[in-house]
This record gives sequence, structure tokens and C-alpha cells, in this order.
Amino acid sequence: MRIHPLDLAIVIAYLLAVTALGMRFRRKKTDLARTDRETASLDYFLGGRTAPWWALALSIVATETSTLTIIGTPAIAYAGNLTFVQLVIGYLIGRILIVIILLPGYFRGQFLTAYALIEKRFGEKMRAVAASTFLITRAIAEGVRVSAIALVVSVVLGTSERLAVIIVIALTILYTFEGGMKAVIWTDVAQLLLYMTGSAVTFWVLLHKIPGGWTEITQVAASAGHKLQVFDFSWNLATKYTFWSGLIGGAFLTMASHGTDQTIVQRLLAAKNEKDSRRALLTSGVIVLVQFTIFLLIGVLLYVFAQHAPLLASGERADRILPLFLVREMPTGLAGLLLASIVAVAMSNASGSLNSLAASSVLDFAKLRGRSADSAQFLRLSRRMTLVWGAVLMAFGMVSWGPLLETGLTVASLPFGSLLGLFLLGTLNRRATAAGALTGMFAGLATILAVWLYTPTAYTWYVLIGSTITFVVGAIASEL
Repeated sequence: MRIHPLDLAIVIAYLLAVTALGMRFRRKKTDLARTDRETASLDYFLGGRTAPWWALALSIVATETSTLTIIGTPAIAYAGNLTFVQLVIGYLIGRILIVIILLPGYFRGQFLTAYALIEKRFGEKMRAVAASTFLITRAIAEGVRVSAIALVVSVVLGTSERLAVIIVIALTILYTFEGGMKAVIWTDVAQLLLYMTGSAVTFWVLLHKIPGGWTEITQVAASAGHKLQVFDFSWNLATKYTFWSGLIGGAFLTMASHGTDQTIVQRLLAAKNEKDSRRALLTSGVIVLVQFTIFLLIGVLLYVFAQHAPLLASGERADRILPLFLVREMPTGLAGLLLASIVAVAMSNASGSLNSLAASSVLDFAKLRGRSADSAQFLRLSRRMTLVWGAVLMAFGMVSWGPLLETGLTVASLPFGSLLGLFLLGTLNRRATAAGALTGMFAGLATILAVWLYTPTAYTWYVLIGSTITFVVGAIASEL
């Protein structure tokens, strides 16, 4: 089923408008030919550290929220219950730990990437190891996110999934290539406001389309068993969403994703000072909690609505439930706005990842760092790396993955543990050595791969296990 031409026009107008917004920042850039390379790096990769803290907070939320989040989170509640919110509570705890443990070190060194901290502590080779871990992990995880674009567009337009990926990523590359980090931050702000408005409107429309309103929702959800369950206090490690895996596993997952992943750390480093960075990170946690609560409730409402008007055919993936509702049930015009908001998230994620992948590639490897003598050449190299990573994301976006949200989180969780363990080892253990840290990273990664392959342990525990093994083995190896 294809959408109304008016809705299609709205989606296309959005794509062109957000691309134009991002490209505006090219004209606002200083004459890089007359500045040094450090200024060029600061401008292109950190936006000159001029963005206000509230814009960075919104950019952080937009970056960690993807198309697979918007369509995958309601699908989790549609097929299950609300226990995913326990993981989001852990996200808040993780942010507090980052502020206490990792953030001060970043600002003491005035670093441009997260992995410069590793070089200061363990040397250049370990910086390259950490950066390589990030590049591989982020490229694959972002590929899962990009594939979600194809799923939405295939529902909306009935067109080729590959063509959908190419169009959206090509436009995203264009404004990221031209405008750098400033373009990324401010388009993130616009896109977040759009998709949060769209989510609120979707909730309101669903609520009014269900006969009997909230009373009917609670009755149907209650008859379905534990549809409205929020907390699960069991200690079963194979259960993905329990109170303990949420608080502990979610905290460690966030420490890794927001404290060691260049995509988020780049936004923290783009703040004017440590105080603004701290405010942006903590505020983003509150926004994320509200956002995920809305997404999960939309999933419950979709379940109740489907009891009156079925949306999914037998055997169809639950991830298709929200796009199908938007296409079939939303009023003309409003459907286009909401579908544009989903595409907004996809572009926001891709732009942030492109800029961060290019930043790490250029700034974290000695051969690239020493390659350009002046800022103009350096900027050209940075832009070329943006194009290279854009092609990589397109390729990964065309791969067929499993359930979108959980696949993305699992892919990220596998190497995140060893990366977080490395940062904690360097920050908390003054006696740790580079050789010990590398041994710990290999041990942590090997352990978590074995856990993933040979045990039923849920992915929510992966980062905790990986970081603990990395830290302990690294500390022991350093002493030996």
C-alpha cells in the first residue's frame, strides 16, 4: 500500500529541507586556508565548541535514537510488555558514572577524540587499537540502523529497499560532508523536535482510534497477561529485560556507548566546558527516559488497536507494525509528517556516525595525522573520509538483519565491554601497562564471544562481563 501523494510530497520536502539546513553551515565556516590545523579540526569535528549545552543534549538523544529505535521499541511492547524501560533506567545511572569517572579526564586533556585519552595513558599503538574497535563496531551497528530505513520506505512506497538506502544516505553524506559537526548538531536538534512531536501525535491518534479509550486499553492489556508489566525482579541471566540486567547491564552499556564511543563522546567534547558537557549528558538521560516510555506505550496501544483492526499478516515481522499503522490509519498530511519524522531519525544517526567515523579515522591514526601540513589539505582529507564511510554504511545498510532494535544493541554490546574495560583500566589503575591492557582487551573480547556463542546469557549482560574480564586480566597481566 502506497501513501497519498500529499504525504509523499511532505516526506520529499523534508528530505530536501534538512539537507539544505545542513549545507548552510558551509557558508558560515571560517577561511580554513588562513587557520592552523588544530583550528580546522576543532571547527569541522567539534563545531568550534560553540554549541549551547541544550542543543548538545538534544543532539545526544537524536544520535542514540535511531529508526530502529522508533519502530523497534513499539514492536517490543507490541509483542511483549514494558520491561524494556528497566534498561532505560540503567541508562540514567550510566550517565552519572560517566560524569564522575570519565568526563573529567577528557577535559583535562583538551582532546579531540575519545581515544586520545588512551594514547596519553598507554601510547599510540593502544590508541589505534581502541579507535579500530570503535570504527568496526560503529560501522556494523550503524549498518543495522540504516537497514531500518529500507524497511520503512518499503512499507510506504513499495519501492526497492536498496534504492531507499542509497537516496537517504546520499543526502545525509551531502550535508555532513559540507557542514561538518555544526551541521550535524543543528540538524539533530530539528530532527529530534520533529520525531518527538510525531511520536506524541501518534500516541494521541491511537488513543482516540481505540473504541473505549484508556479503559479498553487496560482491559485488553490485562487479559493478554503481563502486557503492562514494567519490573521483573528475577535473576535469570537469559531474560533480556529484568530489573538487575536493566540497572546494572544498562549502566555498563551506557558507560561504553556514551563514555567510550566517539559518536557520543564527540558531542561531549564539543561543549564549551566540562560543566556544559555534564549538563548536556544528564539532561539527555531524562529526555531518553520520557521518549522510550512513549515508544513503549505506543506499542501497547498498537496491540490493543490490532485486536479491533488487524494490521500484520500472519508471519509478518512485528517491526512493521508502526509503519503499517501510519500508512493505513493516519489522516492524509499527518501521515507524511510522521513518516518524515522517522526518516529524520535515520538521517540524524547516519550524519553523526559519518562525522565521528571520519574524525576517528583522521585524528586517531598516526599516518593520517602526519599526512597534511596545512588546514586546507586536512579538511579535504576529512571530507574524503566522510565519503568513504558513507559508502561503507550504504553497503552494511543493504544487509538483511534480524529483529532490528535488539540486533543493533547486541552487535554494539559484543566489543563494547573490552573497550570500556580499557578506559576503566587506564583511568582507575595507575599501574596498568599497555601490554597488560592489550592482553585484557583480547581476553574480554574472547570471553564475550564465547558467552554469545555458547550460552543463553542475554545481551544486556555482555558489556558488564566483557569490561570486568578486560579490567581484571589487564590488571593482573600488568603486574606480571
